[in-house]
Amino acid sequence: MMKMISGFIKKNMVLTIAIVAAALTCFIIPPDREYLGYFDFKTLTCLFCVLAVVCALKNVRFFYILAQKIVEKFRNTRRCVIALVYITFIGSMFIANDMALLTFLPLGYLILTSTGKEKYMAITFILQNISANLGGMLTPFGNPQNLFLYTKFNIPTFEFVQIMLPPFVFSMLLITACCFLVKPEKLEFMGEAYNLNRKKTALYLVLFALSIIIVFRVIPYQIGLVIIPAVLIFADRKALLQVDYGLLGTFAAFFVFAGNMARIDAVRNFFSALLEKSTLVFSILSCQIISNVPSAVLLSQFTENYKELLLGVNIGGAGTLIASLASLITFREYIKSNPSEGLYYIGLFSFFNFAFVIILTLAMLLII
Repeated sequence: MMKMISGFIKKNMVLTIAIVAAALTCFIIPPDREYLGYFDFKTLTCLFCVLAVVCALKNVRFFYILAQKIVEKFRNTRRCVIALVYITFIGSMFIANDMALLTFLPLGYLILTSTGKEKYMAITFILQNISANLGGMLTPFGNPQNLFLYTKFNIPTFEFVQIMLPPFVFSMLLITACCFLVKPEKLEFMGEAYNLNRKKTALYLVLFALSIIIVFRVIPYQIGLVIIPAVLIFADRKALLQVDYGLLGTFAAFFVFAGNMARIDAVRNFFSALLEKSTLVFSILSCQIISNVPSAVLLSQFTENYKELLLGVNIGGAGTLIASLASLITFREYIKSNPSEGLYYIGLFSFFNFAFVIILTLAMLLII
């Protein structure tokens, strides 16, 4: 029993912390009717729909085949790394940062190991991680915290893109420059060939389009909550089981934590005072300690400056290993194949990530 609990905690560290934090605040603010107002059901529904459809697409190897065809056109290590990074960067805009990494990190591993270029695995994984965190900033559904803030503050779509476009473009340029640290060594790709199930792929792309339409508030989110699970029960029941319910649970727990914290006068006054000085800087620093998703949920209770908060919790996704759930996913995937290189990876990861945080923060302070 203890082994099962220990295993669950190790595998779901962020969820465990979220549950503990929520439980502790319940002793200060006992459960009452106001608790129901804590939950943003539209955010949870949209996130569930997107994750479920992405799992279905992943099961028919849609992303793998798409990425493989792109990568096979390149003939050296540098161009392949650039392709992997760009696939992850663009993919995170549409399938969310954590799903982009779960989809394309294994592809990076396959390419590098099948061509004898394992020495580039750490830097490739790190650049894919940064690409996922910063690439997803441009769309409301690219990062979980975006979806929450987009819904909570009812941000117009054009304004959302307008806010995030400068750091997005700047990030893309920085990431591209970093890719040139990889030498242009010749390689041959020996990956497996798969046939695409065209009927299922077409069906899942329609469901994905439906998810996106719901995110953009074209139709009520309740429709997606009915249609998407109903279709997947018959088309791919496994996809519904593969949804990252831990991420949904983390959101729910932090809704309780943030809601309770906002009802404590001393906490509300403290955070409000700090955010008035610089919402951008404080939100970035907050991400380094409690991660970007809980930072977005918590800090949104104390400020209406959604522009700087949005910038902060996206830029703040880079930095420490716990600044983003996506970073923990990348670290876990790297350690699976390189168990003795944890410290080396963390050192290299920290160097690149803090460089990105510092450069982007300074750039945004000059712009806003």
